[in-house]
Amino acid sequence: MEKLIELSWQRYKSNLYVDPELDLMLDISRMIFSNDFFDQMTPQMKNIYTQIDQLEKGAIANPDENRRVGHYWLRNSEIAPSIEISNAIQENIKNIKVFAEQIHSGEICTEKGERFRNILLIGIGGSCLGPQFVSNALGTNNDQMSFFSIDNTDPDGMDRIFARLEQELDATLCIVISKSGGTLETRNGMLEAKNRYQTHGLSFSKHAVSITQEGSKLYQTSQDEGWIRSFPMWDWVGGRTSVFSSVGLVGLALQGIDIDSLLEGGRLCDIKTREANTSKNPAALLALMWYKATEGKGGKQMVMLPYKDRLVLFSKYLQQLLMESLGKEKDLEGNIVHQGLTVFGNKGATDQHSYVQQLLEGPDNFFVTFIEVLKDRNLPSPILTDNSTSGDYLQASLLGTRSALSMKGRESITITISDVTPSSIGVLISLFERAVSIYALLVNVNAYHQPAVEMGKTSTGKAIDLKNRVLDFLNANRGQKYTIEELVQQLHCIDDEEILFKLLIHLRTNPDHSVKVLKSGESIFVDRYYIE
Repeated sequence: MEKLIELSWQRYKSNLYVDPELDLMLDISRMIFSNDFFDQMTPQMKNIYTQIDQLEKGAIANPDENRRVGHYWLRNSEIAPSIEISNAIQENIKNIKVFAEQIHSGEICTEKGERFRNILLIGIGGSCLGPQFVSNALGTNNDQMSFFSIDNTDPDGMDRIFARLEQELDATLCIVISKSGGTLETRNGMLEAKNRYQTHGLSFSKHAVSITQEGSKLYQTSQDEGWIRSFPMWDWVGGRTSVFSSVGLVGLALQGIDIDSLLEGGRLCDIKTREANTSKNPAALLALMWYKATEGKGGKQMVMLPYKDRLVLFSKYLQQLLMESLGKEKDLEGNIVHQGLTVFGNKGATDQHSYVQQLLEGPDNFFVTFIEVLKDRNLPSPILTDNSTSGDYLQASLLGTRSALSMKGRESITITISDVTPSSIGVLISLFERAVSIYALLVNVNAYHQPAVEMGKTSTGKAIDLKNRVLDFLNANRGQKYTIEELVQQLHCIDDEEILFKLLIHLRTNPDHSVKVLKSGESIFVDRYYIE
């Protein structure tokens, strides 16, 4: 039987958070919760506000690595727990602005004495998702520099980017971002870029900037090779919360985006989301709605529907922020809980023509978060049919989809901002960062460690090791042809047959390592592999 969402003008007014200073509205009236829900949650929330306060004051948040979490300090250095950290943040922002001005003015120029016109950012995960989102959201045709990025170790993907920069590589500033300096995907992107610059007769070091921890492999490389500049990443900033650090600010400042307004939006939102009165705290309201919808067990997915093309990458950004922070096997007491909150989405009204059919009539295993942007464009819009502009239709699509979901008993939240500006983007990022912190405490997990990520990295290393072993063996036995089973015996890698098979069919498809195949004509599993 379908649930009913009790809608009324009074319920809407009672459950609409409005903040003129943030230029933010948050509507939770279409979520299902009892009148006494917030009263029931008051004792738990009181404890959570205390923990949030301790977090911001520098308490250890990641005991696995003995790390504090200080992304809040990035947009308000005055609350940092030491004068050294505060000064470092202020000095870094000043250095970023000076550097951007030096690049824009041509004081720092290419090796040919020309101005840099493009930015090529190389990173992965939190070192790229945030800058990509903000760059796409705020970019214009009048940007100081054009923004490009490599965020994977896909050769074809890199080729597509380099093809777009083919005639502009000599005017392209390459920003390499890796906290540890050892991230494989970022290292590969850097080496591919270095090869491209060298192929074009250019010095990579005269076009390169690093963003990394002091003393890391990347830092040492940039110092040894004499790169243009190195900007810091600090131990207390996690990748998925790093967009207000050098990770985001360097590239965005070079693009010409107002980073002061971006930081100010985040700072103002932080002030509001420290509020211990839940009804006046938009992040607490957001987190509590997640908690209610999922029953505190991650049982529902969150569908992000921003009704603005500029926000299309917000869902991808939030996937890492939420899923890496909240997807945990164990709670803080070590109990197996398998927590998480899955995020997916594209944009409205596109999704009304793709998967809204399932949202309306399929499994009720989700709730929707609409993001409404009131301003359509900078110039007046033409009147189309029905005395309406295209922007009128876009808003009507949002309102219609929201109403249809409610009629089917499907829950939704609506976040409204007036316009996509540096300040409003800062507010949105800060809002969701804080909501993640609060929700993690509600479900009793640590939002600031990610042990499972290391498992994937370890397995990747093992696959590369096995690939090199089979190449060494085939090179040492040139001309001899081996089946999968024969290679397993020779390499003593029983139980790794499938991985070896996958490695070999990739090796034979690409010319890089000269692996060939003698096909049996019977089955792919008895083909023979060799190097001439």
